[in-house]
Amino acid sequence: MNCPSLILPDPRIHHLTLADLPRLCATPAGLFDNPIDPAQAEAFLRSPLHLMLAMLEGEIILAFASGTILLHPDKPPGLFINEVGTRAAYRRRGHAKALVRALIAQANAQGCTTAWLGTEPDNLPARALYQSLDAQEESFIGYAWGGAFDA
Repeated sequence: MNCPSLILPDPRIHHLTLADLPRLCATPAGLFDNPIDPAQAEAFLRSPLHLMLAMLEGEIILAFASGTILLHPDKPPGLFINEVGTRAAYRRRGHAKALVRALIAQANAQGCTTAWLGTEPDNLPARALYQSLDAQEESFIGYAWGGAFDA
């Protein structure tokens, strides 16, 4: 017997706001690196310098991209892309690519003139995604305190 699909055929990009906090907190494991911390999620969504876009199918978050607008005293604001994630069952459907494009467009609309991110050398799917978006791969050395690169 075939069960009917609960998945709607038309995923959409949605800018998460404070009103989406319950949806974000209800996100099951498997999308973010760790369980959602409600206080951290609320602080993130409250800040005008933090952006999070999600690919929704109905009320389900299939994928997300988040970023932070970095302000500088000597140059225009720039976007740091914090994280991009897609549920395993929904990968290779263009969701992450669409979200990164939309995230950069939203940051551009808020005055950002640059965007950047970092990923691990062995994260080949992420590297392929960013290369497909015409990002230029740069070499740099990262330093961390307090285990910033651990998880």
